[in-house]
Amino acid sequence: MVRTRFAPSPTGFMHIGNLRTALYAYLYARSNGGKFIIRIEDTDQERYVEGAVEVIFNTLRQAGIDYDEGPDKQEGNYSYTQSERKPIYAEYAKLLVSLGGAYHCFCGKRNNTDGSMNKYDKHCLSLSKEEVAARLAAGESYVIRQNILSEEGVSEYEDMVYGSIKVPYKDMEDAILIKSDGMPTYNFANVVDDHLMDITHVIRGNEYLSSTPQYNLLYDSFGWQRPRYIHLPPIMKDKERKLSKRYGDANFDDFVKKGYLPEAVVNYIALLGWSPKDNTEKLTMEQLKTLFNVEGISCSPSIFDEPKLRWLNSEYIHSLTPQEFCDRATPFFDKSKIAGKVDYLFLSSLLIPRVEVFSDIPVLVDFLAEYTDYDLELFAHEKNKITKELAKVVLQSILPALEGVSEWSNENLFAALTVEAEKRAYKKAQVLWCVRIAVTGRVNTPGGATEMAVLLGKEESLSRIKSSIQRL
Repeated sequence: MVRTRFAPSPTGFMHIGNLRTALYAYLYARSNGGKFIIRIEDTDQERYVEGAVEVIFNTLRQAGIDYDEGPDKQEGNYSYTQSERKPIYAEYAKLLVSLGGAYHCFCGKRNNTDGSMNKYDKHCLSLSKEEVAARLAAGESYVIRQNILSEEGVSEYEDMVYGSIKVPYKDMEDAILIKSDGMPTYNFANVVDDHLMDITHVIRGNEYLSSTPQYNLLYDSFGWQRPRYIHLPPIMKDKERKLSKRYGDANFDDFVKKGYLPEAVVNYIALLGWSPKDNTEKLTMEQLKTLFNVEGISCSPSIFDEPKLRWLNSEYIHSLTPQEFCDRATPFFDKSKIAGKVDYLFLSSLLIPRVEVFSDIPVLVDFLAEYTDYDLELFAHEKNKITKELAKVVLQSILPALEGVSEWSNENLFAALTVEAEKRAYKKAQVLWCVRIAVTGRVNTPGGATEMAVLLGKEESLSRIKSSIQRL
């Protein structure tokens, strides 16, 4: 059975690149009838950020990525949090030393015996077993290093995306596997955990392409079967720079807070490095689980294009029902200047075709609460043959009819204005234009004249029309 994993470090927010890795690992497992595992790699306690584990799980939940095993879904007889597995790493490090694949080192973090910081010179590999035992017994600080057995030849493996990868042994270093505090490094812990958790396919960024041969030597030293590898191309900020968590780029939670739909963000992320055979762009999670395959993964970097994400998000928004839109948009209505002053559901029905991202909402609706001394030249409309003088006459003539509308609905207002236009030989467009400008002070509005009047209510609409007449 295919078993993939996502193994994030709890060092802050969920970066877009991390989320794509999780998504691809999830989709590969689901498209192959396999299982998807979450493992928390928190052995680097210096970089641990309080609350980051909750951020990871909240992000996965928002993104619609479910998992079969993890810290809160115990399936195996082991912990899915690395800091709780310290004795396991110590046991396998001891075994690796006995197999000749690692050795105790007392030289300090990276220094050679001559004090240089170049590739470690294997000084402690020459220590006798007796000397090592004596120094351990004396309580000397040590690390455990991997033993790269030879500097001749190359290590080779097959990546499912990039093909054959070869790295000369002379380019490898006896990396630290167990630190002086007894905690494992990523180099060691991920190999041990992937083996014990029966991970069949390791999916991660292509920055690990060149270090994977060193991990493979650990598998070989233990006599374990290597997993299959799927390395992913980078996501770029532009042609020169990668997206970087370090510089605060592309935080999933920030996009959601800005008003992007989580499903649209996930859809877009899926297309950063992968494409379906028919190049369809709007894909639900269920479609992604069916269509995802390794053949569609590109070796080339992808540039994160927020305008493209914005377009894709608008496609999702435009397919929402008014109630769905209202439910999602309410937090943004509440942050706008019309908070609590208009019918959100009715306004939602007007905004659906006009909104690309929910953070657009305040810009689109704040004018409803900002009725000021607008420019009276807005009434002038050459195509409809309207002047300021005509606008005053139109508004004065239709005001009694509007005052007589008892049920202030879009249908009743439109009917009343249509009757007045016919009665007084005005063009319907002239009447509606004059009312729109009078009640909003704007040329462009989310809806037409009668819809804006419904939003504002009878009392406010009539007050604005009277004010406009007086100014004209």
